Amino acid sequence: MAAGAELTPTSYMTHHLTYLTTSLGEGAFWTLHIDTLVMSVLLGIISFGFLWWVVRGATSGVPGKRQAFVELSIEFIDEQVKSTFHGDRHAFVAPAALTVFVWVLLMNTMDLLPIDIMAGFYGLLGIHNWRSVPTTDINTTFALALSVWLLMIFFNVKVKGLGGWIHELVCTPFGKNPLLWPVNILFNLVEYVSKPLSHSLRLYGNIYAGEIIFLLIGMWAATGLAGTIFGTMLGAGWAIFHILIVTLQAFIFMMLTVVYLSMAHESH
Repeated sequence: MAAGAELTPTSYMTHHLTYLTTSLGEGAFWTLHIDTLVMSVLLGIISFGFLWWVVRGATSGVPGKRQAFVELSIEFIDEQVKSTFHGDRHAFVAPAALTVFVWVLLMNTMDLLPIDIMAGFYGLLGIHNWRSVPTTDINTTFALALSVWLLMIFFNVKVKGLGGWIHELVCTPFGKNPLLWPVNILFNLVEYVSKPLSHSLRLYGNIYAGEIIFLLIGMWAATGLAGTIFGTMLGAGWAIFHILIVTLQAFIFMMLTVVYLSMAHESH
C-alpha cells in the first residue's frame, strides 16, 4: 500500500486482491494479469523441472527419498487413470493427468504462504500489487478448463471421426428420430457448455474462498493482543485444514479431466 495511507478493512482487502496488470490495445480492451502469468509459468518450471531432474537421475536400485516420492506420485496418478480410462492411458491421458495434478496442486499450495509476509517481500522488490496464487484468478482456472474442453473435442473427432461425432451430437441420448434431433442437440449443447464452467468455477471458488478467509483472519489478528493470539491460532488451524482443500481440489480437477477425456473415447 502507499506510504502514509490509512489502513482500513476495505483498503486491506482491496490491496491484497488487486492484480498487477498491463493493457494491450487502445481502450484497454485486452488486459494481462502479469502476476498470474508469471507465477503460473514459474511454478510450472519448478514443478516439472523437479520431476525431470528426479526421473533423469533415477536408478534401478534402492530409490532415494526424492525418487521414491516421485515414483509414488506417478503410480498414484496412474492407478486413478487406470480405474477410469480403459484405453492406452500412457499415450496421453496419464501424462496429462500427472501434469494437471502437479501443476494445479503447486498453484493451489501458494495460498498457504503468509499473505502479509509475501506482500512485504514483493514490496522490497518495488511491487505493490502482486497475487501469488494463480488459481484465485478465474482466468487461470477457466483457461485450464477450456484447454481440457478443447482436448475433449479433439479426441471426440479423432476417435469417432467428424461424422461420428456429429451423429452422436444429433442422435444421442434420445434416439435417431428426426423429431428428436433438436432436443438431442440442445441437451448436448447444455452438457458441453456446463463442463468447462463447472470445471473452472469449482476450483476457483474453493481456492478464492480460502484466500478470503486468510485475509479475514489477518484483519482480526490486527485488532489487538487478543485478536493476535486468537487470529494466530485460527490461522494455523485454517492453514492445516486448507492443506486438505488445496490437495483435494487439485485431485478433483485432475479426475474430471480424466473423466472428460475418457468420455471422448467412448461411443454411445
